[in-house]
This record gives sequence, C-alpha cells and structure tokens, in this order.
Amino acid sequence: MEVNGQLVLTALMGVFLIGVTAWLARIENWRSYTPIAGGGGSYEQSDSYVSDEKPAGLIRWLTTVDHKDIGLLYGAFGLTAFAVGGLMVVLMRIELADPGMTVISNTFYNSLLTSHGITMLFLFATPIIAAFSNYLIPLLIGADDMAFPRINAIAFWLLPPAALLIWAGFFPIPEVIPAQTGWTMYTPLSVGEGMGNQANAGVDLMLLGLHLSGVSATMGSINFIATIFTERGKNVSWANLDIFSWTILTQSGLILFAFPLLGSAIMMLLFDRNFGTSFFAGEGGAILWQHLFWFFGHPEVYIIVLPPMGIISYILPRFSGRRLFGFKFVVYSTLAIGVLSFGVWAHHMFATGLDPRLRASFMAVSLAIAVPSAVKTFNWITTMWNGNIRLTTPMLFSVGFVANFILGGVTGVFLASIPVDLVLHATYYVVGHFHYIVMGAIAFAGFAGIYYWFPLYTGRMYQRTLGKMHFWLSMIGTNITFFAMILLGYGGMPRRYATYLPQFATLHQITTLGALILLAGQIIFVWNFAQSWLEGPKVEDGDPWDLHDNGLYTAEWEWYDQKLTTAIADGGDEETEEKVLTDGGDVNSDADADSDNDSTVDTHSEE
Repeated sequence: MEVNGQLVLTALMGVFLIGVTAWLARIENWRSYTPIAGGGGSYEQSDSYVSDEKPAGLIRWLTTVDHKDIGLLYGAFGLTAFAVGGLMVVLMRIELADPGMTVISNTFYNSLLTSHGITMLFLFATPIIAAFSNYLIPLLIGADDMAFPRINAIAFWLLPPAALLIWAGFFPIPEVIPAQTGWTMYTPLSVGEGMGNQANAGVDLMLLGLHLSGVSATMGSINFIATIFTERGKNVSWANLDIFSWTILTQSGLILFAFPLLGSAIMMLLFDRNFGTSFFAGEGGAILWQHLFWFFGHPEVYIIVLPPMGIISYILPRFSGRRLFGFKFVVYSTLAIGVLSFGVWAHHMFATGLDPRLRASFMAVSLAIAVPSAVKTFNWITTMWNGNIRLTTPMLFSVGFVANFILGGVTGVFLASIPVDLVLHATYYVVGHFHYIVMGAIAFAGFAGIYYWFPLYTGRMYQRTLGKMHFWLSMIGTNITFFAMILLGYGGMPRRYATYLPQFATLHQITTLGALILLAGQIIFVWNFAQSWLEGPKVEDGDPWDLHDNGLYTAEWEWYDQKLTTAIADGGDEETEEKVLTDGGDVNSDADADSDNDSTVDTHSEE
C-alpha cells in the first residue's frame, strides 16, 4: 500500500505540472508580445495595443513580467527561505547546547539537518542571486528587459511549489514525514532500502521539489545568457561590460552544465525508489551517486559564490574612492574558476578508495582553483589600499566578506590535500569551512547588495545605526560559530550527529552562543528592512552615495535619477510628503535623517 501511495503522489505531481503548462499555453499567445523601446517591463501586442499602467494589487505580482518586479519576488522568496532555514538551524543548535538535551528527537534532528542544507543552497542562495541579477542586469547593460520576460516569470513561479514539495514532510499530511537523507542524499540510504523510514513519500516529494528548483535555475540561466549576449545597449561592449554581469554570465554557463546532471541523477533515484530499477541500488551504486552528485555539487559552490564575488567587486570600489584594481584579471579569474570548477568534484571522495593516481590529479586541480580566488582577494585588498575608505554599511559587509572568504578559502585549501582530508573528512572542520563561505561570504555579499541598492528599489534610506549593528552582530556571530566548529573538527567531532561526547560540550555551547548572536543580528535586519521600506526618509537624489565625486557613477543610478526626474513610478506623480518617522519617535528634520541613515552627508563622515 505504501508503494502504491508513492506512485499515486508521483503521478499526481506529474499531472499537476503538465496541467499548469497546458493552462499557460492556452491563455497566452506567447509570440504576440514584443518589447517596446525604453523598456521598464512594458509590452506591445501584435494589435498595437499598449498598456500604460501595471495592474494594481495582487494581480500585478501574479502576472508581472517586469524584470524589476520579478527581482523583488525572487528577493522576497529568498529572504523567506533564509528565515526558514535559519530557524531550523537555531533549533538544532539549541538541541546541541547539551549532549543530553532532548528538545527534539534524533529523527526530527535529521529532518532539520536535511531540510536546512537544501533550503539554504537551493531556496535561498540561488534565488537571492537571481533577485539581484533580475533587477540589475537589464539596467546595467542598457537592455529594455530580459530577453524572454515570460520565461523569466515562469522560472520564478516554479520556486514556490518547489519549496512546498521540499518542506512537505513538515506539513500535517497523513503518512508523510520529512526526508532524513542528509542534503547530499547519499545512496543506498536515499534509495529507501532497509528497515528505516527513508522509503517514505516525503523523500520523493523532496526530490521532486529539488528537480523543480533545478528546472527554474536552468530556465533563468538560459535567459541571462541570451540577455547579456543579445540585449546589450549600443554603448556596452564586452570590453566595458561590468563585473557583476561577467559573474552572472559565468554562473549561467555553470548552471547549464551542472543542473541537468543533477536532474538526471534525481530522476534515476526516483525510478529506483518507485519503479524497481537499480541505477544506485546495486553494487557500485553508492559511488556512482557520489560521482554524479558532486560533479554537480562542487560547481554549485561556485554557482552561488561567483555572483557574490561580483557584487563585492562592484560595491567595494565605490566606497574606496577608486576603480577596481586589475579589472581584467578579476574577469579572467572568474572565467578560470568556471572552467576549473568541473575538475575538482572527487576531492569530496578522497576517503572512498579511489585510485591514488586519480586522487592526486583531483588534488592538483583543487589546489590550482585556489589561485584565481586568491587573485580576486588581492585585487580587493589592493583596491582598498590607499583609497578614500568610507565605512558605510555596504562597505562594512564587503570588508567582512573579504575577511571571512579568506578564512573559508584557507581552510578549504587544507581539505584539498589528500592526507589532511583523510583526517578531517566528515568532521565539523568541513562544516566550519563550508559555512565560512556560505554564511560568512555569500550571505554577507547579499547583505552588502541589499543595503547598497536599498534606495534603488525602495526610494528610501535605511537606518544607519541599525545597519551597522546588524553587521557587527553578524560578523561576531559568524566567527564565534564557525571558528568553534573548526576547532571541533580538529578534535575529531563527527558532523551530522544529534549528540556528542562530553569533552566536546564547551565548544558546542560556544557554537550555540554564536548562532544566537547571529539570530539577534538578523532580527535587527528584518526590523530595519521592513520599517525603513515603509517609513524611511525618501531619497530625492539620484546619487545617494556621492559616486559622481570619484567618477564611479553607474548605469543603475542613472536610471534611478531619470526615474526621479520624470517623477513616474507605476503611474504616480512627483509629490512632496511630510517627514517620515525613522525610529518610531519624533518627526525628523533633514539633519536628523542624515545623522541616522547612510545618506549623502553621512557617507563622507564615515571614514
């Protein structure tokens, strides 16, 4: 009966997806829309009808094909997933504050462990990058919109059902429990063999959700490649293409080669689980899965880290008062990372008994890929050297990115060495290294971008003091949490355990303390973000960061200045409004607003 139930669920999901596709094809003539010169998400139908205004309310967000709206949707989705994944790990860390605590069961701990990893990688990291790229790429390259606006919308709307499928086991669905396979879904555990509960339909739903998120990412990558190649403005050549667009282009190429392989592996695994095939169930299946998964998995690391590198390379010079040092070498190193990333996957498998000659070749490439990353790091440091540094909140997060990336990168170089990896493999050292990159680098770059472009997508300015509190709590919490994990790994503490020996208690408690500090920082961020969006002082200058002073003014701010000048935003007119409340207290004057926010005057005083 359980097998029949799984088959019914799988069949129903397939019918649902086919039905959605058929419905979309029926209600829209996709070829009848062509972009109007001037862009901004407006479209002209074949009968020359032009809609001058977007629909209002919920209909706007459900039907929009404007790249800026879709970027905001990606951002809202990514931040929601970040909150869900973060709360999952806080619950795990509370459980690990004491080796004997039983706040949650061991099986539920394994469920949280699995869903935390998948949520952060597939539902936060990739979508939050898509948020920046969707909003900014057309503005930066002078395009009217994305090359395929409707495909762009579909790529986003595949993500909410993907998230529901991945989290389905946590919902009150009869006989469905969360997956407990770990985010790497190693076989034969994930095949459902044995007496455990891995044969439950929750694993199948999670795999279908992963596959759906991969389809979304692949559709987006095709769109970005087509947009950057074919939609650039006349004054944007390959020679002066901005660094963020270069990283998005490279990331999109990686997605095209990596995600289809993951999709194929997932489909084979679903067939093993539901139709009795033996792709991974038989002899050698475990090693085959690892090869297929990590051939996707390690390029995935660079898929989610290259665009954040591009964000830092874009923002850091703006507050250093000088152009990015060695721009061409940063571009070349980006391309080098993209190529080399497909030659390092087996360093995750040094402990599986691979031929020593193969291991040596993968060790060499794994060490070599550190070189282009080091090139970027030295270029960032040199850009700041003798620069006119302004320690605004975006700059603080950029500097924090560089510091955490160095720690995460150096610890990774040690894992590329076979003898060291054999000692530290599957310990908390690996967890600490990876999270220095994912939280300490990728998330920090995301926050830098959110604060830097905050006036662009809200028309308002955030609270400077709360922004800096967010940075310092995040920086301190990150290093307490993950450096303690590095020490746990040196002590031999294995990862993914719901309990531990008493000698590890102190370091686990320090790690939990760091996680709670991180939580406090993110609560401040949520308050600052929401309150400033609703009530922050309006930005009435197209150059809120005084980029003209150093000749660093860029296309997106030029677009924003034009928007302010014409006073047209979704059909609205320019109007004056009363001074808004920034802290829920008295009405602020211009001077008060400047003192509480990273505004034009403030950015000069923060040196």
